[in-house]
Amino acid sequence: MSLQAPWRLTAAEALPLLREDKLTVTDYVKSLLERVQARDPEVKAWVWIEPSLILQQAKELDGLSASERGPLFGLPIAVKDVILTKDMPTQYNSRLYESETPIAIDANCIITLRAQGALIFGKTSTTEFASSKQGNWHQNLTRNARDSKRTPGGSSSGSGAAVGDYQVPIALGTQTGGSIVRPASFNGGYGFKPTHGAISREGLAQWSPSLDTLGFFGRSVDDFEVLAAAFRLNDAEVASSEAFKLQGAKIGFCKTHNWPKAGQGTIDAMAKAQKILTAHGAQVDDVELPGDFSRVLDWHADVLVGEGQTSFLGQYLLDKDKLHESIQGYVDNSRKLTHRQLLDAYDNVARLRPAFDELARNYDIIITPSVVDEAPLGLENTGDMSFCSMWTILHVPAINLVGFEGANGLPIGLTAVGPRYTDRKLLRVAKAIGDVFEAEGGWVADPL
Repeated sequence: MSLQAPWRLTAAEALPLLREDKLTVTDYVKSLLERVQARDPEVKAWVWIEPSLILQQAKELDGLSASERGPLFGLPIAVKDVILTKDMPTQYNSRLYESETPIAIDANCIITLRAQGALIFGKTSTTEFASSKQGNWHQNLTRNARDSKRTPGGSSSGSGAAVGDYQVPIALGTQTGGSIVRPASFNGGYGFKPTHGAISREGLAQWSPSLDTLGFFGRSVDDFEVLAAAFRLNDAEVASSEAFKLQGAKIGFCKTHNWPKAGQGTIDAMAKAQKILTAHGAQVDDVELPGDFSRVLDWHADVLVGEGQTSFLGQYLLDKDKLHESIQGYVDNSRKLTHRQLLDAYDNVARLRPAFDELARNYDIIITPSVVDEAPLGLENTGDMSFCSMWTILHVPAINLVGFEGANGLPIGLTAVGPRYTDRKLLRVAKAIGDVFEAEGGWVADPL
């Protein structure tokens, strides 16, 4: 990899160069800032980015001795603007919090990253409180990294677009429905939603405590291995450190009850993925979910409504007219959700979580759709999250894998899932599968 363009490096490629003084943090972030300057007027991924602060952090990091350098030394990380950062404003894409003044406190995840040497690069766009499907109002709408006429997905719109456009190697996002996996697929990047609760949510905007999950965008599975180690994601059983072999692997393909929504691009991607893995010696089986799983999306919707009613009450009382009508609707309970319905959703999904874990343990990994199809045209709506929501409410780890394309040559990802608290195993298997998908799937992740 030529150091003439350090912005092209993945996180896993950049870290050893930074640690060994083959690349200074200052030179690295200067290259990224040049990329931002060249591309972001079109992509519009950032809501707050201050080059002077970035260069100040870089200078301080470059001044550290080798013994003072943490495992994430000099790694630039973008932060979705629903996550508190002590030196950058947090606005939640809300008129209630429009300000240039930082709240002067870091979320727990930011504390963890800074303590290990990461450089917090800037704040990326989000839909309002990461809860609506409408684009961000105060930034002329974030664009897809591959086609400026299309949505980048959401609610982690800017994080997905910034990483997909090579403006930053890593970005933090949150997922309550499909807010990591969907933008990762639409922008041609990897997206990882860990097991629910495996990473602290303290300091993040709250919509649904039962669903909200911190996760990551990157350009390789190796990037997520670095972050998994930093956040001490440990499996229920110790995962092997050896490279996973596809020969003889047992891989399930699960279309889910949502399959009738699949567009031709996703249909073709699933079929091609099966052929690729079979050709590499894997045993590929279709996985049918029991009938009760057909109601999971309805229960997911009920939990969003029930917990949104509580989470947004304060903002509603502060000034409901500054909230999007969908957020007002949660507090007003416009769907007329009853406590009985909410309890049914909680209890039934709690029953299905161990049932899916048991089913998934029969396979090394399960592959399932990430999205309906390519990113749709238009910027006002972030797209359909329904293929992702099941895995969010089941609390399982999920990772979007790249490699396939749709009718317009735009990326289409597939999701790999496993049982709860098998994050490291999932990454190990996803690495092997992702490599062959990238090599043989047909879509090439070159920057524009």
